[in-house]
Amino acid sequence: MNAPSVIYPFATVPASGAAVEVAPGVLWLRMPLPIALDHINVWALEDGESWTIVDTGMHTAQTVEVWQQIFAGPLGNRPVGRVICTHMHPDHVGMAGWLTRRFECRLWMSRLEYVICRMLVADAHREAPADGVRFYRAAGWDEAAIEAYRASFGGFARHIHDLPDSFHRMSDGDEIVIGGRRWLAVVGRGHSPEHVCLYCPELEVMIAGDQVLPKITSNVSVFPTEPDADPLADWLDSIAAIAQRVPDTVLVLPAHKEPFRGLHARLGELNAWHEGALKRVLAALREPKRAIDVFPAMFRRNVSHALQLATGECIAHLNCLRGRGLIECEQVDGIAWYRASRSAAPLEAPQSAG
Repeated sequence: MNAPSVIYPFATVPASGAAVEVAPGVLWLRMPLPIALDHINVWALEDGESWTIVDTGMHTAQTVEVWQQIFAGPLGNRPVGRVICTHMHPDHVGMAGWLTRRFECRLWMSRLEYVICRMLVADAHREAPADGVRFYRAAGWDEAAIEAYRASFGGFARHIHDLPDSFHRMSDGDEIVIGGRRWLAVVGRGHSPEHVCLYCPELEVMIAGDQVLPKITSNVSVFPTEPDADPLADWLDSIAAIAQRVPDTVLVLPAHKEPFRGLHARLGELNAWHEGALKRVLAALREPKRAIDVFPAMFRRNVSHALQLATGECIAHLNCLRGRGLIECEQVDGIAWYRASRSAAPLEAPQSAG
């Protein structure tokens, strides 16, 4: 029997307010999330007499309570000297302002993630823009869905504590010394604009955020602010680059589910899933379809409960196929209709990212 390609070395997950040491000076903590994906993993790195915190959880009363337990428990009431956020999503950055103000320390983040997060938080005070309404109407949304979008617009900020007014910029290739060890910033794109992973060669550990997840796939979506973007091409390029830059021997510390070994195998699985989805979508476009008509080719389950994410992911695959010259798009009365190009050849079998 072949050995499993992805291995999970830890038998238990951290209890609320507790920690599991996954490598020397690296603590695995969990924060609750008030959504279907009910947790996020965050990481505490020993840094002399203080801690560096990587990712923070959403800003909720329950998360505040868990952080208080952690400070009094596994962190031993030692201060936080720096907060690193892998990217801008609320479960990662939501408590950054609370932590940095409490400990008078700096937020470290890539520039695009910080700036776009500030922009999206500011949307809390705006009405849904006409561009957004046109975007989702073009995808095939009905009026009830459009009204729900209008009513929920600006919700991004709901679980984000007031962001710090300054930050320390992280860039791809930066070397950061934490606890006397060198950590390298490895930037990926597609799930978010400038997502920072952290790789420590000495420990053979990579904090992966949402760029590489086990068991589930990271959402890769197009949004109304950049309707012609091709984030899936960015994401596929990024995971191929990670396979070249980070060895397969690392212990991967993801934002969701459990730490694992088998980075290159998992990257290959993720690449194959998206290439398979592209093939299914292309096959479905023998006749013109709207973005919402492509859902059955993309998803096995009903996704009406996550319409915005499903639409964004479908359009990401459609835009990727357009970028490869395999499909065409025509707008008719404000609706975008996609169909396979007459000259399009079938997609080749997916290549492994490793």
